[in-house]
Amino acid sequence: MKSFQSIVVLAIAAYAAVAVALYLFQRMLLYPVPETTRTDPAAAGFPEAQEVVLETKDGEKVIVWHVAAKAGKPVAVFFHGNGEVLAWRVPRFRAITADGTGLIALSFRGYGGSSGKPSEAGLLNDGAATYAFAAAHYPPERIVPWGYSLGSGVAVAIAASQPVGKLILEAPYTSVADIAASLFWYMPVRWLMRDTFQSDERIASVKVPLLVMHGEKDTVVPAQLGRRLFDLAPGPKRFVPFPLGTHINLDDYGAVDVARAFMAGKD
Repeated sequence: MKSFQSIVVLAIAAYAAVAVALYLFQRMLLYPVPETTRTDPAAAGFPEAQEVVLETKDGEKVIVWHVAAKAGKPVAVFFHGNGEVLAWRVPRFRAITADGTGLIALSFRGYGGSSGKPSEAGLLNDGAATYAFAAAHYPPERIVPWGYSLGSGVAVAIAASQPVGKLILEAPYTSVADIAASLFWYMPVRWLMRDTFQSDERIASVKVPLLVMHGEKDTVVPAQLGRRLFDLAPGPKRFVPFPLGTHINLDDYGAVDVARAFMAGKD
């Protein structure tokens, strides 16, 4: 009996230790910043882009890359995922801008030369500063937030609160808490999460045309979460599944072409 009680006590202690670790280190898991050093667009092989430093309302300085849109073309305001930097996205950025579509790509705080440390409130401030920059250069109907993975939460927040033309979400989620709950199903993660990015609560306020793209083999953000968020959106809307798509390879199956057609009104 004493042996059994000892096992139970050890199990409870181990469970509590995991819960404490998840609470204390959750932002290291959610924001695994791969690179903090600045790489300018030319050094990354994208000299067409201009690097601009924006100041957020809480005093951080974040970097955006800007490629001016040709006359009458939309501008994609791109928000990256949690484990990447702008320099890694140059092939995609080239594809997006090949037809004259503009680009404003944000490097979140703490990532790739931007100051500060990432948090939900911080990333939303970064997004607000980026939107203000876009709105100073383009009319709202030409501004198209495009959020990938983690960045989809920022894109939804902007489209729900600011005038934009359209919204693109790639590998989006209902909330980060839902992703965490699917990964750590044995822990009370909804009680532990500091940053939840509740896109499911914001999406009802998005009144512009919506495109959702999701890989059906995505093991990072399950496609069912993207579909669930899509179902909550009021519309007009379009869901494009990629049967062989994972979390990181949708460009291999034509995601940029789908997005450009959507922005141009040709979908």
